[in-house]
Order: sequence, then structure tokens, then C-alpha cells
Amino acid sequence: MQGLMQHGALTVDKIIDHAAQWHGAREVVSRSVEGPIVRTTYAAIHERAKRVSNALLALGIKPGDRVGTLAWNTARHMEAWYGIMGIGAVCHTLNPRLFPEQIAWIANHAGDRVIFVDLTFMPIIAGVLQHLPSVEHVVLFTDRDHMPADFRPTGETPNFKGLLCFEDLVEQHHADCAWGGFDEGTAAGLCYTSGTTGDPKGVLYSHRSNVLHTLITLQPDVMGLSQKDVILPVVPMFHANAWGVAFSAPGTGAKMVMPGARMDGASIYELLDSEGVTFSAAVPTVWQMLLQHLKETGAKLPVLRKVVIGGAACPEHIIRAFHDDYDVEVVHAWGMTETSPVGTLSVMTDALEKLPYDQQMPYRLKQGRPPLGVELKLTDDAGRRLPHDGKSFGNLKIKGPIIAAEYFRGAGGRILDDEGFFDTGDVATIDDHGFMQITDRAKDVVKSGGEWISTIDIENIALGHPKAAMTAVIGVPHPKWDERPILLVKLKDGETATKQEFLDFLHGKIAKWWTPDDVVFVDDIPLGATGKIDKKLIRQRMKDYALPALAVAGAAEAIGDPDPEPEPPAAILAAADGAQAARIYAPEPEDPLSEPPPLAEPRVVEALAHADAEPLLESDDQEARFPLDPLETPDAAPPLGPVPEEAFHAEPVFVAEQAPLVLPADRQEDGGKARAEKAVPPKGGVASRLLDGAVLVALAPAVLVAVAALGVKLGLLPQGLGYDRMTLDWAPKAAVLGVATGVAGLFVAVFGGFARHWKKALGAVAITVVTLAAMVAANLVGGRAPPVHDVATDWTTPLTLSDAGLAARGAGAPPIEADPSLPIGSLSFAGRRVADVNAETCPAARPLVLARQPADAYDAAKAAVQAAGLSIVTDDPADGRLEATGRTFWFGLKDDLIVRVRPDAAGARVDLRSVGRKAGGDLGRNCRRVGDLLAAVKG
Repeated sequence: MQGLMQHGALTVDKIIDHAAQWHGAREVVSRSVEGPIVRTTYAAIHERAKRVSNALLALGIKPGDRVGTLAWNTARHMEAWYGIMGIGAVCHTLNPRLFPEQIAWIANHAGDRVIFVDLTFMPIIAGVLQHLPSVEHVVLFTDRDHMPADFRPTGETPNFKGLLCFEDLVEQHHADCAWGGFDEGTAAGLCYTSGTTGDPKGVLYSHRSNVLHTLITLQPDVMGLSQKDVILPVVPMFHANAWGVAFSAPGTGAKMVMPGARMDGASIYELLDSEGVTFSAAVPTVWQMLLQHLKETGAKLPVLRKVVIGGAACPEHIIRAFHDDYDVEVVHAWGMTETSPVGTLSVMTDALEKLPYDQQMPYRLKQGRPPLGVELKLTDDAGRRLPHDGKSFGNLKIKGPIIAAEYFRGAGGRILDDEGFFDTGDVATIDDHGFMQITDRAKDVVKSGGEWISTIDIENIALGHPKAAMTAVIGVPHPKWDERPILLVKLKDGETATKQEFLDFLHGKIAKWWTPDDVVFVDDIPLGATGKIDKKLIRQRMKDYALPALAVAGAAEAIGDPDPEPEPPAAILAAADGAQAARIYAPEPEDPLSEPPPLAEPRVVEALAHADAEPLLESDDQEARFPLDPLETPDAAPPLGPVPEEAFHAEPVFVAEQAPLVLPADRQEDGGKARAEKAVPPKGGVASRLLDGAVLVALAPAVLVAVAALGVKLGLLPQGLGYDRMTLDWAPKAAVLGVATGVAGLFVAVFGGFARHWKKALGAVAITVVTLAAMVAANLVGGRAPPVHDVATDWTTPLTLSDAGLAARGAGAPPIEADPSLPIGSLSFAGRRVADVNAETCPAARPLVLARQPADAYDAAKAAVQAAGLSIVTDDPADGRLEATGRTFWFGLKDDLIVRVRPDAAGARVDLRSVGRKAGGDLGRNCRRVGDLLAAVKG
């Protein structure tokens, strides 16, 4: 029997509808990117959001289309949010703290068609737009007076239709737009994870999950918000919906204060004080800067009642400072992108509330208890539940209607256990009061300023340094950023190196704020029983380690030195990098004449604030342009333009030391007169030896490839050495060196005696020309060929391997996904579906329909597979399935083939899928195999 109650779909448009109808006059205050404080109301936001909806419909946006935002917390951003979601489109919040390559990959994987962008992030969007074929429009969150005079994306953007002004769109479209009317399970928002290993994964929130999450946050034991509150969401809207506050505040009618781009201590205090903020939420770094400002100025917080701190473990001194000095309650919270994100909060129970504050502290430091709608459990590695005794450490798993069930486009495969719980990747305990405490990360990430830094990514890049034998990265405590990474390096035997060598090697390959604050050279990096780096033991060994700047400051304080050495360059970059913390939490300059400006550029803000200011980019004056890097001086500040192209290249640049270009000529004297003879050095002289070396270096790439191919073919070398190292790594390096030495050899011959050395010189030049031509050809082929190793004729009903085929493929090979997307690594294709890339780059990969009986077609396919020299793994004529394995002649690279024959109206349909066992591009190998086999079957 069904209940006899009214039913209405839980869609987020009802939240802003409610705010406009019943709290329409309630203020929303924003610190605008242009500078001034701007005031609006929920009623105005509701009307303008409907105008945004009509603008999007006019641009061709349909339900289910993804619309990106790259913006700060402002009322305009909220208007875009509700305008996107109200018509059934998906609001995809892009994180500007990520490396540009990652932003491009994520926007491609999401398939964004329109992106709303703040003025601050125009350099990012200009640099990545050429790599976003699905993006048709960029809407700039500003008015006509502040639109750039000339917007020039880097590179070709054939699908991009133009830059639009947000205020123009709002003015041009009316507010009569029907919202909702779709199922509450419809996708509303998309947010990508960004801090662990592997490619980012999209978490696709539904309207229902967002509304339920809103109701959960309003519980008194969660955030406990009401229409009497004034809320300052410092946590960005691109971090899991600003922890839900962008829905919770209008849902309850609370006044909102949006901080925009300025999040330093002084700016946050100004809003807290002037707007009477009662509730706020942010990561610990923000509160550390605020408390420092309060301490320096003696200011008070008479109105603020509660702050929620999450994103990283909250230090005890922050909780005590808020409580003891300002009578503000701190609620320690934990969650994930996958949990919408509220998971647990350390709100005291009735029994704990009665204890003295010092006795409450151990519980306030824990991550807390789950609210109604969230379930937790701890399991061992076998999946067995563990007791909630505060002592049993287990894998933390979570379940509920606000928890992700799978990732966007099936990334990562199945993510829930048999009971429907999601594995958070955290190791935790739960005590008898129900308080959960995270004790370790299953994946060793470093959390800095509320953002995750992948240690494995840094380790893998640093290991590419020619002097490195092993590398490891761990996080060490930092008073401002919670943690900062340090790089431990074990050098190869006989090698010596400096810290700066490794920092220079990492430069350009990782975001600046990922740069380790120190490089420590060690004699050994311990391994565990499974051969993995034992980071627990490393942390034990490094427990007394202090970052250089902190150690210097501590020593200076101990001896009373008022002027300790400044923070090292790497830490300064990390603290002020435009890609991370100072972009989000601009540090307060102690000395405005010496400190770098924050990204919310005061010079630009001032220029924008004045009505008579010229639009950006109309003047050549560097003062009227955004600096891409806050560390740069005004004279060096780049224009509001693209992100430098080198930021997109992850491959290291190899520079060879060139031979001397000028050699002395022999001179003889005759009869007291100096007479210059022909500059012919004796046989076997310096010039001859240099030219011999140039020839050998020029031949090195070919020799390396030939030795590698023969070695692997004869079984003398393992594939990992012969193909991965010698062919893909060492040979290109030798080719670059060969070009340099070949050119140098020509100069050596000219100045060292061309008559004697012309043969060697021309030989070296000829080999150099051939090498250069081969490199250019390889680059052209590699640049045009997508990094695909998976080719199929049917992506609607994907072909997958059987258990026997998977066993033959092996656990070390990349997984075969039903609808794969390309990983970060090729910006021309990154984030796009392999099915779409196949359609563009492999025209031969099309289903084959034959006017034959299915049994005859199957026999023909089997014969073609055998004739091609593939080894059959499974043979099932009754089911029309055949699986086989092929390998290349020289390097033995293996691919797995699936053949499927099905009845068709015309007779029989043959589909093939050929998948490599090595990730990355195969230079068309699997495409050619599919085409050749189909041609053979067709006859």
C-alpha cells in the first residue's frame, strides 16, 4: 500500500524558488572581482538566474549538457549555478588551482559546451581553449565596461564561437523560463576529484542528492543554520558545492556574504566585522591567517558564533584560540567530493558537552559523528566489519543517498562493496561515542592549504632524473599550509647532485605549489614486504626533521636573532603561486614594498573600479593587465593572455653540452716572418677526435634501437629495458644530443681544417640530417596519432574479454573499460571518449555486415585471425565469440583481440576490438590490425 501524500520532485530550483518567495529581500553581499562590494537579494538572483537559463537555451544548451564554471564565490556565480541547473543542464565547477593540463583534461572529459569564467582566470582559459574542442562559448562574469578589448586564445579554436559578456546576456534575455519538470534523479552538478593517483574522476550529483544534502546540513548537529544567520562561505564553490552552503543558505533564507577573490586575514575580517557574519566555513589555512591578523591588530569577533573547519585536520591551537579568545565554537568536519561532501562533524553529544573543555578536546579533534542519512563502517582488508571501540583501525566506508554510487562515465569501475558502501581510502577508528578519527591515508597524498598533492606523481617525475636511483615524497608539518612535501632521493652509485638540480628538473612538469620545499639526499629508501616504499618507516626516521625555513626561524628565535634568513624560494613559490594558495587565500603582505601582490591584483582592481578606466588589453601599459604569476614584478608581468605553452609539456628538455666551436690554427715562422699555414691539425688531433665522437653520437640512436630490438627478439633483454628504456627513453635523448654534436662537428671541421676533416664532417652532418628528419617524422606521427591503444568497431554494445581472456591479459595490463576516455597526456585528445577518437582517426574500425550465414562468417573470421599469426585464447562458435593474442615481431608488444559474430538482417555482422597491453599510443598498430582482419574476412 502506498502512502497518500503529495509528491514533488526534489530539484534544486525549488530551493531558490523558496528563497525568492519567502526571503526575497534577504541580502547577498559579494566582494566583486572588479573591486567594489556589490549587494543584491535572493529575489534578484532568482530573476537573473532565469535570464541566464534563457541565454543558455538560446546558445543551444539542452538538458544533460555540461556547462562549466571557473569562478570565485560571488552572486553572479550563484546566478549561473541556478540558471544552469534549473533547465536540467549540469553545472560543472572547474578548479582553477589545478595545473592547466588537468583543467583541459577535465573539461574535455566532462564535454563542457559553455564555460563561465571570472576575469581573474582569463589567462588560464585563453591558454587551454585550443585543447577544448567541445567548448563553443566562454561567458565572462563582468559587465561591458570591463570586457577585454581583444581576446586571443592560444592556437586554433575552430569550434569556439566567441567570448560573451555575462551582463549583456542577462540584459538581453527575459526572466520567463520554466524550471524543473524533470525527474529528481536528473544530474545537477559535476565535480572532479583531483588529489590522488591516476586521472581525475567525476562525481555527478543529482538534484535529489543535493536537496537531501541541504536538508542534512540544516540539522542542528550539522551546521544548524537558520534565517537569522549571516553566512560567509570561504570554502570555494568549486569545492563540492562550497560544502553545500550555496544551497543551504538560500534554503533557510540566511544572508550570504561572498568573499570573491580576496581571502587573506584582513579581507576576511573586514567582511566578518562589517556584515555581522555569524557562521563561516573554510579550511584551516584561512583561519590561521585570520587568527594571525586578529593577534596583530587586537581586533575582536563579537558576532561570529560558529565556524566549520574541514579539508584538513584542524590543529588544536586553532580550536582553542577561537574558543578561549573569541568565544567561537569550532566544528571539525570531514567529507569528500564523493560525499557531497558532508560526512561527519565533531559536534559534542549531551554527555560530552557536560565535561570540562579540556576533556572534550580529544573528541573535538576527531572527525566526528555521521548525521541522519549517512552510514559508516570499518572493515579489515577481507571486508569483515570491525568494532567501534576506538582502538580497531580499519578501512573507512560510507553509505547514503548523498554518496556517489559510481564515477562519471564509469571511471574506476565498480566503487561500492556488496553492501553498497563506498571505500573512502581512509584508515580510521570509531569510538564508543560514535566519533570517527582518520588515522592515515590509504593513498599517501600531502594536503597543503586544503589541497591534495599526489606524492606518487612527483616521485615518478623525479625518478626520471638521470642521477636518481629511487625517490620518495612525504608531507611534513607546516605552521601555515598544514603540510608541505619534501623529496627524498637516493642517488645512483658514484653520482652527486644538488637540491636545485632536482627542483629545476621538476619545474614545468608539476604545478608550482606542488614543488617540494626541500630535497633530502639519503643513503637508502626502505621498502616493505611487498616491494613498495615504506612511508611509515620513512616518517618515523624523519620525525625530527624541520623544513629549512622553519629550522632557521626556530634557531634564530632561540638565540634572539630578529632577522632570520627568509623562507627558501621553493616555499615562497608554494605560498604565493598563482595556481594555488595565494590565488585563493592571498597572504597579507607584511611589507607592501617587498612582498608579492596577491592574484586579486590591487592595480587591476583599482583600474576596474574607476568608471573612466580603459578596458583591459586596450593599453600596452603593463599596469592594466593581470600578472599570471603573483611573484612577478610589475615590469615583468605578462599581459592578460594565454598560459605559457610550456606549461602543457610534461616531457623533460634534454640539453647537450656542445664541443668548442673554435680551435687554434697552427702557425709557423720562416725567415723571421710569421706565415700562417693551412689550419690542418695533425692526424689524430683534437678536431679529429671530436668529429669521431660526433659521428658516434649521431649513430647512437639507431644503435640503441637496433640493439634493443635484437636483444628483445633473441630474449637477451627484457621488454621493459629494450623497449621502454632504450627505445622510448634513451634513443630520443641520444637523438637530441646527436643533433647538437653534429652541428658542433661542422664548426669543428670549418675551424679545424676542412680539407682534412670534410669527410667526417659531412658524414656527421648527413647522419644528423637523417636523425633530425626521423625525429621530425616521429614527432609529426606522434603528434597526430592519438595516444590510443584500444580500437573497436562497436562502442554501443562494447566487446569485453571473458575470464579466460582477462587471465591471459594479466593483472599488470591496463583495464579494459566499456566506455574509456583518454588520460591526461595528449592535450589534443585528453578527456575525450575513445569511441569519438576512433571515429576520427581510424575509419577502418566499422562493423562488417556480410551476406553470409553467421557460422560461415565466424569461420572466415577465425581463419583470418589464424592467418595473421595470432594465438587463439578462446574459441566459442556457438556464442560467436573468439579471443586471441597478437604480438609485434621485434619488441613482442602484446595486444588482445576480441571477435564477435552476430546474426544480422543482411546475414551476419562481424565486430572486432583490439586492445594493447601497454597504456598510451600504439602509432596505429591496433587500428591497422582491425582494418586488415576486416578486409581479410570480407575477402
